[in-house]
Amino acid sequence: MNWASALIDDQLGFYWNYSLWPRLEGLTDEEYLWEPVADCWSVRPDEHGAMRIDGHGVWPHPAPPPFTTLAWRIVHIAVGVFYTRASTFFGDGSVPADADMADPRHYPERLPANAAEAVGLLEKTYRWWTDGVREMTDERLLEPLGPRGGFYADQSMAQLVLHLNRETMHHGGEIGTLRDLYRSRATARWSS
Repeated sequence: MNWASALIDDQLGFYWNYSLWPRLEGLTDEEYLWEPVADCWSVRPDEHGAMRIDGHGVWPHPAPPPFTTLAWRIVHIAVGVFYTRASTFFGDGSVPADADMADPRHYPERLPANAAEAVGLLEKTYRWWTDGVREMTDERLLEPLGPRGGFYADQSMAQLVLHLNRETMHHGGEIGTLRDLYRSRATARWSS
C-alpha cells in the first residue's frame, strides 16, 4: 500500500463525495452564469464565440480581486486545478515535455458553455487527477516536480497534491455559499 497517496486521496475523496459533488446537483444554466454583483469575473464568449475565463493570464490579479461567479469557480477547479496538472503529470504525451504546468498547451480545446458541460468537465478532470495520484508510489510523491513544475520545480509532488486539495476545498466552499445565496435571493429580507 502506498500510504501517502492513499491518505491524500482519502482527504480529497471524502470532501468530493460528501461536500462538493452533492452541492452541484441540480445546477442550472441561469445559476451557473448568475452575476450577483457588478463586474464579476465569469466564463463568457469572446468575439469569436469561444468561451473564455475572465482574468486568465492576468498577473498580478487586481487587489482586491473581482467577485467570481459559479461558472468561474467551477471552471477554475476543473481546468486550473485538475486539468492542467493532470495533463502535465499524467497526460497522454500529446503536449510536449517542455510544457510546464502553467503552459496554455495544457488547457482543453474548449471551455464549457453551460452548467451540464461544466459539471461534466469537473467530474472528468477530478477523476483524471485523482486516478493519477492514486497510482503514485510514496517515493514518487516525495520527489521534486522538476521542470514541469515551473516556478515550483523544487517542491515535491506531495506538496502540489496537498495544495490542490486545499484549492479545491477553498473554491468548493465558495461554490456552496453561492448556491445558498442564489437559492435564497428571492426570499431574502434585507434590513439595516
